[in-house]
Amino acid sequence: MPSATVEAGNGRPQADDPLHAEVAGLRATFRSGRTRPLAWRRKALRSLVEFLEAESGAIAEAVHEDLGRPAAETLTSEVGLIRLEARHALKHLEEWAAARPVSVPLFAHPARAWTEPEPAGTVLILGPWNYPFQLLLVPLVSALAAGNTILLKPSELAPASAALLAERLGRYVDDEALRVVEGDADVARTLVALPFDHIFFTGGIRIGRAVAHAAAERLVPVTLELGGSSPALVDASADLEVAARRIAWGRFLNAGQTCVAPNHVLVERSVADPLLEALRRATTALYGPDARLSPDYGRIVNAHHFARLEHLLEGHTPWLGGRTDPAERYIEPTIVWDPDPSSLLLQDEIFGPILPVLPVASLESAVAFVADRPAPLAVYLFTSRRGVPDTVRDRTRSGSLVVNDVVLQAMVPDLPFGGVGPSGHGRAHGRAGFDTFSIWRAHLRRSTAWDPALRYPPYSKRALAWFRRLF
Repeated sequence: MPSATVEAGNGRPQADDPLHAEVAGLRATFRSGRTRPLAWRRKALRSLVEFLEAESGAIAEAVHEDLGRPAAETLTSEVGLIRLEARHALKHLEEWAAARPVSVPLFAHPARAWTEPEPAGTVLILGPWNYPFQLLLVPLVSALAAGNTILLKPSELAPASAALLAERLGRYVDDEALRVVEGDADVARTLVALPFDHIFFTGGIRIGRAVAHAAAERLVPVTLELGGSSPALVDASADLEVAARRIAWGRFLNAGQTCVAPNHVLVERSVADPLLEALRRATTALYGPDARLSPDYGRIVNAHHFARLEHLLEGHTPWLGGRTDPAERYIEPTIVWDPDPSSLLLQDEIFGPILPVLPVASLESAVAFVADRPAPLAVYLFTSRRGVPDTVRDRTRSGSLVVNDVVLQAMVPDLPFGGVGPSGHGRAHGRAGFDTFSIWRAHLRRSTAWDPALRYPPYSKRALAWFRRLF
């Protein structure tokens, strides 16, 4: 997954620093209590929806400028998905924010107890460049629903998108409770050292580790949405045409720059050749014989990532595609057949339009391949055999398990989204996102009408006998 560029820094920001002043203002707003009422939260969420609807054209233009992505993909994967999350939160907000009663042991009677979600406080959301609106504003939906004040830091690697957010979002959503700060790695370094109550980071493992380190120094809780080389497993019973079409769509969406994209395919050898041919047909159907000419195919975000992807292809002869153009930051949809499992293509998340396809002797071999590597963000399984999904579930670890599709789990508002271990920790979306930005405060209220002396020293034999019975 791409990163907001930030490293753990030494020293502390000064109180007169402009970023410190931004955070201080947000903290003052939070302390005033204005964001706690559900009425304020509903208004903020509706204002966010208004922003998305009024600025959808400008959002599509900004993302096209940053990534060359077609408007249709932006209007669905960015604008539409965020709006879906916001409307889902509006529908369920009262339910999510309700207190939950808990039982009270006999010795504490007469009393009642409950837990109740309270906003975490002032939170920092650090966004990546590959989906510069979705991966910043979906967590924002959760943070607003939970009643927090928020500072957003969009990625400087998507400058048009960052500028639009900084210039226009505050026109819609309460700008005393929400601030957008642009800047480079130095700005991000400063931010993670400031007194936030929660940090939500989406990006790569290396930078995520630095964010976690900086937050740990202040004992600030962190949610890390990282990457993970999500495999697609295809067994001999799968519908190969559908599997190929869905895998090709998920891999080459946004020119492969999608954290939940299938990173590589493990296919049973007996159906490897027909799957490859189906992938060829699917890719051509999606983008034509020359994807460079397709209005629906994006570009690599910058020269650095273009060079990184070209380096990954060194030493490999593409089975399909492989043409590149640095002037356009264009890399053709590419399939690499049977690379060595130790090659760079399979050591980390590719994050580009390159799809390695590896033949395996059996589904059991594919499961072992996945289980022997760090837990991915998702495992995608294509099968029509009953019982196989349960086997894969029991023998692998991942943030999600999807059967006969890819990517769509990230578009279901009430499915918790997140990774395991190196692919991240903490959850986003829907109820899980609301809980991420909330603190479940424990409440106990007890009557003073009965206060037995047995509770207090000096303890008699009679008191000890009662304690044994009660506990």
